[in-house]
Amino acid sequence: MKFVVSSTGLLSHLQSISRVINSKNALSILDNFLFQIEGNKLTITASDIETTLITSMEIENKAGNGSVAVASKILLDSLKDFPEQPLTFDINDDNLSMVITSEYGKYNFIGQSGDEYPQLPEMAADSSGITISVSTLLKGINNTLYATANDELRPVMNGIYFDITAEDLTLAASDAHKLVRFKTTEAKGDKASNFILPKKPASMLKNILPKESGDVQVQFDDKNACFTLSNYKMVCRQVEGRYPNYNAVIPKANQHKAIVDRLAFINALKRVSVFSNQAVNLIKLQLSENEIFISAQDIDFSISAEEKVACQYQSEQINIGFKSTFLIEILSNLESSDVVIELADAMRAGIFLPFENEENEDLLTLLMPIMLND
Repeated sequence: MKFVVSSTGLLSHLQSISRVINSKNALSILDNFLFQIEGNKLTITASDIETTLITSMEIENKAGNGSVAVASKILLDSLKDFPEQPLTFDINDDNLSMVITSEYGKYNFIGQSGDEYPQLPEMAADSSGITISVSTLLKGINNTLYATANDELRPVMNGIYFDITAEDLTLAASDAHKLVRFKTTEAKGDKASNFILPKKPASMLKNILPKESGDVQVQFDDKNACFTLSNYKMVCRQVEGRYPNYNAVIPKANQHKAIVDRLAFINALKRVSVFSNQAVNLIKLQLSENEIFISAQDIDFSISAEEKVACQYQSEQINIGFKSTFLIEILSNLESSDVVIELADAMRAGIFLPFENEENEDLLTLLMPIMLND
């Protein structure tokens, strides 16, 4: 086999899918990229068994078809120092010895048989599907990924829940302290269905989607999910299990509502949280007429801080406590200039909403409170 390819183009595609490769693999073949040459197209695959990423690119002066597994580390480390230029790959079909020829010289190494590389799982005949725009899927993942858990006892919490109905698509994520629900009416299914996308493939999509445009075809059965884009394809194993009823924990009657400038609120929280007890990061909010009084203290070190932030609030006074790191994280992941805070009482979760949602979108974030002693 022989072909010519752009050095920077090849490096870009390899870097996009290389993140799926683990530093230590049970199967040595997974330390490699799989190169498949057919026609004038080079298809490149990277996998860790549970998640597989595939990309393709055009090649020139091709001779022969076939497949070969190429050491990922050697290829990435050598290509990153090449300026843009054509590279010629010459692969001996008998012993899989490889020669890469550039403007500067030649580089020799041995490939492995492509037949040893794991095969992609096939989707069940009764699999479901949905079409969603790249921009909407990226926004949904960006808004929910940070709220996923790292819980060995409850693996279903370690991913993003795709809840599909005939009216809309909802992406939800929670670590039992915070919850994010991103709903869009832009995408919908033929019937009610759902699956849990693990954190690692969700992170892979977050890196790939900004390079893409158009629509994403999502197909899934009871074990695997497949995301097909214009230049990439990802197949991953789902998280098995039943996702909790996320809507049940969202308080419905929230009579205390405030509107506050998001950046001013975040900056005040960051300053005051420095003086909180670093073990619990408790920060207290007191909402009264048109202001939020923020306070924190660490009795062990005899330090404390307090600030006032202007807001729109006309209800009765309410005091509530939150973990400052979680609250700052939630506010940092909202994009609107103003944030709506909805509270029922000091014992129930606080709701944080963008002042204005994008068309066809509904974003809700929730944070569980910390009990106050006073």
